[in-house]
Amino acid sequence: MNERKHRVLLIAQRLFIKKGFAATSVQDILNESHISKGTFYNYFSSKNECLMTILSHAQEITDARRKELMIGKDPADREIFAKQIAVRMEINREHQLVPLFEAIFHSKDPELRDFIKKHHMVELTWLSRRLVDLYGREAEPYALDGAIMVVGMFKHFINVWVSSLKEEINLFKLINFILCRTDSIILNMIQTKDKLLGDRIYLPDNEVSYDDFCTKEKILERLSFFSDSLEEEQKGKQYVDFLMDEIQSDQPRVHLIETVLQAFGGSFTNTPLEIEAKELAFSISNFMSALQKHPQ
Repeated sequence: MNERKHRVLLIAQRLFIKKGFAATSVQDILNESHISKGTFYNYFSSKNECLMTILSHAQEITDARRKELMIGKDPADREIFAKQIAVRMEINREHQLVPLFEAIFHSKDPELRDFIKKHHMVELTWLSRRLVDLYGREAEPYALDGAIMVVGMFKHFINVWVSSLKEEINLFKLINFILCRTDSIILNMIQTKDKLLGDRIYLPDNEVSYDDFCTKEKILERLSFFSDSLEEEQKGKQYVDFLMDEIQSDQPRVHLIETVLQAFGGSFTNTPLEIEAKELAFSISNFMSALQKHPQ
């Protein structure tokens, strides 16, 4: 996403939160961002699409940060899973998304309501697959039911905590409490073979196959394109140069690369390049893992 479009999104988001989505007009966004109507409609086909782009962008950041946490880690690592769950809540708070979700929830607009439904199913899909990572393949028939219960527990605990207690939510205390309850729920469903929705609901395939992106040539090509988008002295460029040199070497130092990948992804946090940087770091990590298993 180019910086100008990103700036318009931030301004629109601020207005939606301040005035309310329904009360904010396209003209309000034009006035605040000092762009023409033509420029706005070049970016977005409607005010609805502008809002959906804001929420989709937040989802992309969430996905990228979750992938960044997985670099060099075991998918069954419970602590990593807890941190990944926290990412969603931190992004919601960081980007003040709750009022935007509430605006759509109370809206009768079918386009927006359908968007939120799909958004919710994508999150359930991710959570279901991560539960299988944690509890093994035998949990797969029960993962969707488990994911629905986990989401429900978080929603209602947060609602009661916020409405009844005059204190900030202790995020990791809440997450660990719910994950302990999830242990009992998933293991009991496996033992009793009890499921409700199971495979009756189709989950969207939002997983990307990284096979096409994990050859040395593809990785170097993506790094080169990314480097071309940076200023010569821009923060993070030295990491790109190091990664290109190291990956091209006959014996790349895997552990050093994994360490640099964390710094590389982090150096673009809260910038327009964050998503691309973290996705690239995740692809490189996958490439290095594959290289260790099957040396080229």
